[in-house]
Amino acid sequence: MHLQIKQANIGYNKTLISNANADLKLDDVCLLIGNNGVGKTTLIKSVLHQIPLLNGEILINGKNVKQLSVKEIAENIAIVFSKSVVPQHYTVEDLISLGKYIYYPFYFELKKEDREEVGHIIHELELTQYRYTLLKNLSDGNLQKAFIGRAITQNAPVIILDEPTTHLDEKNKIIILKTLRKLAKEQNKLILFSSHDWRLAKEFADKIWYIKDTQLYAGIVEDILLQHDELINPALFQVNEYFIPPKISAPQVNKEMLYSLLQKNFQKDLSLLNFEYQSDFWVVTTESSKHQCESFEEIINFVGNIY
Repeated sequence: MHLQIKQANIGYNKTLISNANADLKLDDVCLLIGNNGVGKTTLIKSVLHQIPLLNGEILINGKNVKQLSVKEIAENIAIVFSKSVVPQHYTVEDLISLGKYIYYPFYFELKKEDREEVGHIIHELELTQYRYTLLKNLSDGNLQKAFIGRAITQNAPVIILDEPTTHLDEKNKIIILKTLRKLAKEQNKLILFSSHDWRLAKEFADKIWYIKDTQLYAGIVEDILLQHDELINPALFQVNEYFIPPKISAPQVNKEMLYSLLQKNFQKDLSLLNFEYQSDFWVVTTESSKHQCESFEEIINFVGNIY
C-alpha cells in the first residue's frame, strides 16, 4: 500500500497548496501540520476524492483516486473528521461496530469474531465503562475516541484523522496516539493525522507533511523540524511586542516555560542575558556575572532586580 501525491495543485476555486509532492507507505505515521486555513482539511478531502484536484494526481497503490469507487476508497481508507454527525440513539458499541458496514449487506448482524474485535478496540481505547452509553451522553473526549474506534474497526490499510486530539485531555491524547502508532507498527497501517501541535511529531510520528505559504514540505520528522525554525520556536504566542528574548539553552519544555514566564513579566530587551538549564537549576549569565536560580520565582526576582 502506497499513498502518493504527484505535482498536485490542491484547493477549491483557488490553489491552497501548489505543486505538492509526497508519499507514504504502510507502517508510516505522519503528522499533517499547518496554520488554520492553509488547506489541511482540503488536502485530506482531496485524498478521499471528495474535492477534485486542480492539477496533478493522488494515487493509492498506483491507482488514481478519481478512478476508485466510493466503496473502494472506503475499503482502503478509514476517516475521522474533527466534526462528525453524532447518531443520538447509538451507543459506543453501536458506533464502533459501524466500521464493519462495508463488509456486510445494509442490514447486518456482526459475526462472533467481529464482536470480539469491537470489544478489544473498546478496551484498548479505555471505553469499557461507556460501552453501552448513548453517544449524546459522552464527553467530547470520549465521543472522539469512539469515532476513532469506528475507523480502527473498519480495518482499512490507511487511517486518516483530521484533528483527532482537539477535544482530548493529555491522558486521552496519549492513549489515542499510542494506539494509532501501535496499529501502524503491529498491524502495518498507514496513519495520517492532522494537528496544530508539532510537538506530537517528535514522540508519535515518523514523517511530517507541513503546509506553509502554499507549499507542502514532506519528510522525516527531525529533518522538517530543523528546516523550519518556526516549528520549534519556544514562543507559542507572541503577546509582548516590546519583549526581546534572551539566549536559552534548555530542553524544549523548560525552554518554552522560561520564554513564556519572561515574556509575561518583562517588556524589555533581555538579549544580553543567557539562561542555561542544568538538571535542576538555571545558570543566568549577565555581561558581568553568573547567578544560579533554583526556581522560576528566583529568576523573576533576579531579572527584576537587574532591570
